[in-house]
Amino acid sequence: MAASSLVGCSLLLTACAGTLRASWPALSGWFGNPLSVSEQGIGEINQQTDMTQSAIEKGLEGKYRLRSGMEMQNGKLVSVIQGMEDGQVKLEFHGLVKGKVNRIDVLDDGVKTVWGTKIGTPFSDLYNQAFGKCQRTQDVTVQPAVICTAPQSQHVSYVFTGTWDGPEGLIPSDDVLKGWKISRIVWKS
Repeated sequence: MAASSLVGCSLLLTACAGTLRASWPALSGWFGNPLSVSEQGIGEINQQTDMTQSAIEKGLEGKYRLRSGMEMQNGKLVSVIQGMEDGQVKLEFHGLVKGKVNRIDVLDDGVKTVWGTKIGTPFSDLYNQAFGKCQRTQDVTVQPAVICTAPQSQHVSYVFTGTWDGPEGLIPSDDVLKGWKISRIVWKS
């Protein structure tokens, strides 16, 4: 009786171990793969993703609570879907109503790019100078700020913010910028 119980337990453990090994990719998604920004977009969301709450929720695998609204940009009605966590906006998705996602703003310091860049990365870790790579942002809600194209991608940009008392509309000197940090990662299609 003891021998048959031992053999039964051994078979059960072997079957479970085989099952775990065979389905590990599915389980790792269940435990939560971290989202990352790449040339293509963020996670499974890219320029082919419908600008709908259901499509974005599916691409985020339920990692954020979503809310949506609309705004006018350059005379066009644009849908905006925000990913919320603990009452704070962590992600923003923009695209034409009934269109596709064409911009993603990352404000979550837990989301990195595939190159390891994240919110809080200093300007000096990525650039020696701003010339040819950076410009002042046109968004008056994040002043003073500059936006710089990522060295690895034409689709990804970093918004750097910091302290500066210079003339409005000008980019601070490289010496000033070296202490500024990424406050937002932007992907555009």
